[in-house]
Amino acid sequence: MPNPQVSLLLDLIDQAFDHRAWHGTNLRGSIRGLRVDDVTWRPAPGRHNIWEVVVHAAYWKYIVRRRILSEAHGSFPLQGSNWFVRPADGQSTETEWKNDVKLLLEAHRSMRAAVAGLTDAQLKVTPKGSKVSNVALITGIASHDLYHAGQIQLLKKLRVAK
Repeated sequence: MPNPQVSLLLDLIDQAFDHRAWHGTNLRGSIRGLRVDDVTWRPAPGRHNIWEVVVHAAYWKYIVRRRILSEAHGSFPLQGSNWFVRPADGQSTETEWKNDVKLLLEAHRSMRAAVAGLTDAQLKVTPKGSKVSNVALITGIASHDLYHAGQIQLLKKLRVAK
């Protein structure tokens, strides 16, 4: 039988990312059906676009997984950290956008697998490189997904209103 605490945390991150929930749009739902023209629009110079938010979310899922598993730095597929300029070379294609969506999906799948493997005792551990426990990292990444889902929903509305 699965650990009830871990099962609850898995439900939380699933609802925030791609499962139906009472709160409305989750992160995956917020980008469903978007095309490259939608995700490259910026509300103002120097502000993040939807594409950058998606890669940022993938990066932090990677960080949570890496901390939970005590992995070394440097295995994220992109150079840099936290925020990544998108499109990277100023040019944008649907293929590049879809590849970064796949990066987000894989980062979630991999992080979710790491969470599923935790024990009660490991939930209370504060991993190296973190200031908070594993359970705080996990609840935090769910909140992070929902925060950015709302941000993306707002960016979509602003683009239409421009």
